[in-house]
Amino acid sequence: MTEIVLTLFSAALINNLVLHWPLGVNPLLAANGRRQVHALGLATTCLMLMVGTLGYLIDRWLLVPDNLTSRRLLAWLSLSVLLIAPLLHWLGRWLPTLPFDGLWPLLLGNAGILGITLINSRNDHGLGLAVAASLGAGLGFWLVLSLFDDLRQRTFDNDIPRPFRGLPIQLIGAGLMAVAFLGLRGLVKA
Repeated sequence: MTEIVLTLFSAALINNLVLHWPLGVNPLLAANGRRQVHALGLATTCLMLMVGTLGYLIDRWLLVPDNLTSRRLLAWLSLSVLLIAPLLHWLGRWLPTLPFDGLWPLLLGNAGILGITLINSRNDHGLGLAVAASLGAGLGFWLVLSLFDDLRQRTFDNDIPRPFRGLPIQLIGAGLMAVAFLGLRGLVKA
């Protein structure tokens, strides 16, 4: 149980897919507004959990026994594409106040979804740790997305020099967030 909690914590904060492995940066820069940020964070977390878990099971039960490991990315990308529309439809019905309508391209282009599935397959520590890593990666993405939106709102009305307005100050903020998250590495000893 401790190993599952540490894996979840590590995937969310220490080995964050956006800050540590620069995966999933495109949706980070595209999300605008608090409601869309939370809709994208929830949808990405659910999709990472589903694709990470099902991708691990497909890999262990189908691709590895039949020696089809060269087709992993094709299987995982197909799984991701097939799950996006039903997930967004279900989340839209479950939480009608959040705007899930235009998130399909952001979820499709998120490399973090395939990245966590590849990491789960490469590590091969079992289904429980694959689920914990997938959930932790999704929650970590949501956390960074929320922090990045907060940074964007705080810098919007501030007196920032003209060359640093917009994307440059956001990238500087992302770098500082990565350094802050890097400071958490000493908390967990392997």
